[in-house]
Amino acid sequence: MSQTMPSATPGITETTGTPKKAALASFLGSAVEYYDFFIFGSAAALIFPHVFFPDADTNAAVMSFATFGFAYLARPIGAAFLGHFGDRIGRQKVLMFTLVLMGASTFVIGCLPDFKTIGWGAPILLVLARLCQGLSAAGEQAGASSMTLEHAPDNRRSFFTSWTLTGTQGGQILAALVFIPVVALPDDIKYGIGWRIPFWLSAVVVLVAFFIRRTLHEPPAFAEAQKNNQIAKLPIADLLKHHWQDVLRVICCAFIAAVSTVFGTLAIKYAQDVAHVNSTITLWLVVVANLVALGTQPLFGTLADRIGRKPVFIYGAVASAIMTPVFFMSFESGSTPLMFLAAVVYFSLGYAAANAVWPSFYGEMFSTKVRFSGLAIGTQLGFLAAGFAPTIVTAIGGTKPGGWVPVSIFTAIVCLIAIVSASTARESAKVPTAELGLR
Repeated sequence: MSQTMPSATPGITETTGTPKKAALASFLGSAVEYYDFFIFGSAAALIFPHVFFPDADTNAAVMSFATFGFAYLARPIGAAFLGHFGDRIGRQKVLMFTLVLMGASTFVIGCLPDFKTIGWGAPILLVLARLCQGLSAAGEQAGASSMTLEHAPDNRRSFFTSWTLTGTQGGQILAALVFIPVVALPDDIKYGIGWRIPFWLSAVVVLVAFFIRRTLHEPPAFAEAQKNNQIAKLPIADLLKHHWQDVLRVICCAFIAAVSTVFGTLAIKYAQDVAHVNSTITLWLVVVANLVALGTQPLFGTLADRIGRKPVFIYGAVASAIMTPVFFMSFESGSTPLMFLAAVVYFSLGYAAANAVWPSFYGEMFSTKVRFSGLAIGTQLGFLAAGFAPTIVTAIGGTKPGGWVPVSIFTAIVCLIAIVSASTARESAKVPTAELGLR
């Protein structure tokens, strides 16, 4: 790794900040952001094909999943923009902006007219609002992870940063819980006003998170860099000059996020169309698996502080590849207990390992002066695979009988790429925060 000038306070091993408060703020902010993000995913699978596209169009499901993926096109742009300001003016200010933008975009989606009202103008407006969601999400995890990592003690960075992604699971739980009563409504209500309510409710949770997050201060490492005039004038240029290998490594590792969209979005459609599993059951699968992950992810974070980031991350990728076909085949078994068991093993005991560790694993590849940009750009380019996973796999037959085969092949490929990339990274668990990205 290339050498750069020190950008954190030399000698700080136990941060003088408030790691618990930073972790809580990251948890709540991520929960709000990804509640908004995941209710769109649930709606793309179950609602939008009926509301925003012609009833007779056999490609409605593909186009609906494409609207889900469009946010991932906006995310690299948002990463470059928000990463620049996150490394220039501070993590906290950018995180406040992302929170408000996500909340406003989600509320607007709930107000959009349907296809019967304005024709193709409806999906166009949907895509525009979704792009705004993508811009917001591009900065949320990178900013929250950077802030929490820089507040945390050296020996507990992975544990504290795991709460950023645990907040993401909390958001997915809320999204699924809200959609369970929606899918049980009669069709005229469900496709009328019913689906809009979860999007409108986001305004409430955004206000709660806004008042919590605004009291959080910048991390000591970033504040010290500002004080010593060690802030990069153009963080992206510095990033690509000194850390391009790490950016490429993060992009490839971030392919693992496709497992999350396969589990939380594509599987719902597969279970409904192929195995004829009630949508309420599939949504409860998501809830239960994410509830268990609320407990397992901090444990995986603690384990990574003890044995290193790489072995825990690689385990999560291997387990995800192995369990994908098992999970999808469980739908066709007709056994509800087997479905729940497969979901928990797949997501909570497998993917959760990689999911919990990546904020510290990726963030520790970069120095303070470019950490926000490095995390944001690297992850958002890699997350393109996650964003379009439902569209790609649906297009090649992933939601048809026998579709578990292309789903499993696709997941195995993205996991293999992540495994190979992670194996080339330097283990950073024992490196002091002040020296991260410098050697």
